Amino acid sequence: MINSFKYAGEGLLWIVQHHRNFRIYLFVAVIVLLASVYFRLSRNDFIIILFTTVLCLMAEMLNTALEEVTDLITVKWSHQAKVVKDVAAAISLVSAITSVIVGFLIFAPYIGWEFI
Repeated sequence: MINSFKYAGEGLLWIVQHHRNFRIYLFVAVIVLLASVYFRLSRNDFIIILFTTVLCLMAEMLNTALEEVTDLITVKWSHQAKVVKDVAAAISLVSAITSVIVGFLIFAPYIGWEFI
């Protein structure tokens, strides 16, 4: 059990050290969570923001894992490898776009935008 946590920690440390996009997502996540505290989001709104933020980070981790596995098993260019990498990137993109929309809808009333 302890080794499981150790390996997970090593994976998290690796992606932070080696993957620029994850560091960007992590930075934005910290800003969003700090903004949630600053604007004193309701409990439900905070939970939604938290889950959306974690979903984004997980999607980027899944994207990275799929790209690494594809690179491991693919020696030369192949259409299937391209599809795997493109779909993995799309997972991350869709989660990021969804997070921005959810964030906008939740934060809008807190910053005085009542049109929604």
